Amino acid sequence: MESFSELELSPEVMKGVDSVGYRKPFPIQEKAIGPLMAGKSIVGQAKAGSGKTAAFGIPLLHAVNPNDHRIQALVLAPTRELAIQITQELRKIGAFTGIKVLTIYGGQSMNLQLDALRRGVNVVVGTPGRVIDHLQHRTLRLDAVRFVVIDEADVMLDMGFIEDVDFILASTPEDRQLSLFSATMPRRIIDLSQRFMKDPEHILVDEYEPSVATLEQFYAKAERPEKLELLLQVLKRERRGSTVVFCRTRYGTIRLAKELERRFISVAQLHGDLSQNQRDHSMNLFRTARVDVLVATDVAARGIDVRQVGCVINYDVPEDSTVYFHRVGRTARAGDLGTAYTFVSRDEYPDFGRIMGLASTPIKPLRPQDEIHFSRSDFEDSGRDRRRGGRRYNRGSRGGGMKWRHRR
Repeated sequence: MESFSELELSPEVMKGVDSVGYRKPFPIQEKAIGPLMAGKSIVGQAKAGSGKTAAFGIPLLHAVNPNDHRIQALVLAPTRELAIQITQELRKIGAFTGIKVLTIYGGQSMNLQLDALRRGVNVVVGTPGRVIDHLQHRTLRLDAVRFVVIDEADVMLDMGFIEDVDFILASTPEDRQLSLFSATMPRRIIDLSQRFMKDPEHILVDEYEPSVATLEQFYAKAERPEKLELLLQVLKRERRGSTVVFCRTRYGTIRLAKELERRFISVAQLHGDLSQNQRDHSMNLFRTARVDVLVATDVAARGIDVRQVGCVINYDVPEDSTVYFHRVGRTARAGDLGTAYTFVSRDEYPDFGRIMGLASTPIKPLRPQDEIHFSRSDFEDSGRDRRRGGRRYNRGSRGGGMKWRHRR
């Protein structure tokens, strides 16, 4: 499929697609939209930033009847930020359809959500906890739902929401169409699809790897006391758009943000200790480029959707190898260029070794002195991770050391 115009979309949806500037479909869109429009359930495996929202959103909006004021579609997302992001995208694409899309999530007034539900909505995008709250209070009816989408199902699992998803799906009609999207496919996600889906179509689009053509990846050796100075050097040299810095813990995120502020660097924080209003404020500052750096934890950052992110810095190496690929997926999105840096202390060698064991695109030493010679034990868990969908990277193609690169 070379163009969205090849799809037999309603004129209103096609007008919305044109208005947001969609031209040539991305791979997940090309593979998923046809089966969804044909009424099939799908299991889609694709990384963040691959265009999943439009992949399920365009067929959903095409099928929803704006004159039927019952809830016809339900989209579940693991975080408030992602739920809001999906809602905004659906509203843009459906701007000329008259379809009403409502976001429901914890931290927002129930009365506001109740008022909107009473007025009638066609599509609900929500987090599992708040959806269950409404179901238990009988303020949300799903008996007319024909389309259900579960986005970032692996994050649902990590955050302990899978039982909630079970409960919600059991509250929807058996003949509804179900789409499940996940960057990875652990056993419990597969079990979920088998319980609630009949003969789904499986779609795989590079769940791990960013494109080597759009994303450069570097690592640097730095013990923990040295990381701050190295971060300041990288921030000084990296000039492509905004920067996201990832830390493992909330405490580390708060401490690092304060250290950057002391050095007069404009920074915002994103972590689980913030209220929803504080998180919204941080994201608004970052999206509008009023701050240059966002320091974030992994769970809080899963809803980040900022087009101008030019650089991702892993201040701490993630313990879970797959998290690395989600982090670096925040940049080089939708064909844009980006750079990722990872600071590796000696105690993080095993975790970073497993990442190197999975990567099929080069993660190069930033400077000649950063070359790390990993032992076999550093890769010992990469086989397990590969069975979850990864690919082993040929270390021999990494090349030699690399000096600092200044992007113009």
